[in-house]
Amino acid sequence: QVRLVESGGGSVQAGGSLRLSCTASGDSSGRNRYCMGWFRQTSVKERELVATLYTAGGTEYYADSVKGRFTISRDNAKNTVYLQMSSLKPEDTAMYYCAAVARTGARASGDYCANALRAASDWGQGTQVTVSS
Repeated sequence: QVRLVESGGGSVQAGGSLRLSCTASGDSSGRNRYCMGWFRQTSVKERELVATLYTAGGTEYYADSVKGRFTISRDNAKNTVYLQMSSLKPEDTAMYYCAAVARTGARASGDYCANALRAASDWGQGTQVTVSS
């Protein structure tokens, strides 16, 4: 089990940018191979998978609603995954959560990680993003 801590949320106006961070700790195995992703949820919408990547390399996955505006990236030296959000819209307002699933492969696609993360058991506490019009 890995501990995930998100940060970087806040309030911005439409068109603005934010960068979320998710730092992982507690992996005593030293494996450091995870599908990691960002989800978001509001009180009126179901949880939505936003973006994924594999920490050992591969492609990324993006929800259609954020393609071209959000970028997921990683810094393995810092055990941190980022979500750079640009051109923010009011409909991006949500609580954003980081999730992780351990894997052993050398590489993985974003779609593979998207499927794996839907059954994730390791979650952060969330960080709120509010976009005003």
